[in-house]
Amino acid sequence: MRIDVFNGDADGICALVQLHLAEPRQAKLVTGIKRDIQLLQQITVESGDEVTVLDISMDKNRTALDQILAKGAKVLYVDHHQAGDIPSHPNLHAIIDTDANVCTSLLVNNYLQGKFSEWAITAAFGDNLIDSANKTAQPLGLSEVELKKLNDLGVCINYNGYGGSLADLHFAPDALFKELVPFASPFQFMQENADIYNKLLAGYDDDMAQALHTPTEYESDAVAVYILPDEAWARRISGVFGNELANQKPDRAHAVFSFTEKGDYQISVRAPLTNKTGADELCSQFPTGGGRKSAAGINHLPLDQLAVFITAFEEKYR
Repeated sequence: MRIDVFNGDADGICALVQLHLAEPRQAKLVTGIKRDIQLLQQITVESGDEVTVLDISMDKNRTALDQILAKGAKVLYVDHHQAGDIPSHPNLHAIIDTDANVCTSLLVNNYLQGKFSEWAITAAFGDNLIDSANKTAQPLGLSEVELKKLNDLGVCINYNGYGGSLADLHFAPDALFKELVPFASPFQFMQENADIYNKLLAGYDDDMAQALHTPTEYESDAVAVYILPDEAWARRISGVFGNELANQKPDRAHAVFSFTEKGDYQISVRAPLTNKTGADELCSQFPTGGGRKSAAGINHLPLDQLAVFITAFEEKYR
């Protein structure tokens, strides 16, 4: 049996699109909202099964990974988040790179020797890796208009992954993957599946317009903190709003708070674009935190820990 486990954001989805285009196959899909990262716990395997894992931290899934390998399954693991100690096992092929300018789809692009680079570029734009996306696009000779289209698509796919539950999303990530994978080029998708693309684009525009009216909760030269209201649109926009803030003020770190269904905070942190470090270290100080150097988050922060977080945030980037 083939099992594909992938993050529900643009990077995870576009990485899997590339692999399926290179090797079409029937596989069980395991994914979820952006913050569902301990996905390996959801699968059971038998000896000889083949598991592909994309864009989820090995460190957060290490126990389940060890169990899967022990049962005789083969694992291809591609990721750019904190990995911890990577196990040495004959059935594990790990492609891990935590460089702040790399994402999983770019790693898959290298693995496939650039066969479907447009999808990797789309994902890189979605992860706000604009320089990396443009660099990958240079050999393709794309126009500024074409690059803008890939950027918009990447941002919209990424935006769709955020939310407190699947009910918050416009499309479940596995359903969106199935809509994308028939197309060798994202330009074909945007042309031939325009209804889905336009729905994502309209949702993004509406939610971002509301987010941009949010006042800062705390602000200094080094950092800014925003708290969005307890509404579905706010949970959807939380991650890409952080990217937009980072693009507007690249020398400052940003934290965007939204409310979870449990009534506590969920936080998206973006390091300054001029200093893409420390977001993972900051968030890992808190029990449900983690991520990568340039972008990380905390899944659950008690309301009374707001001041504690702001103090740690300021100290990290002062």
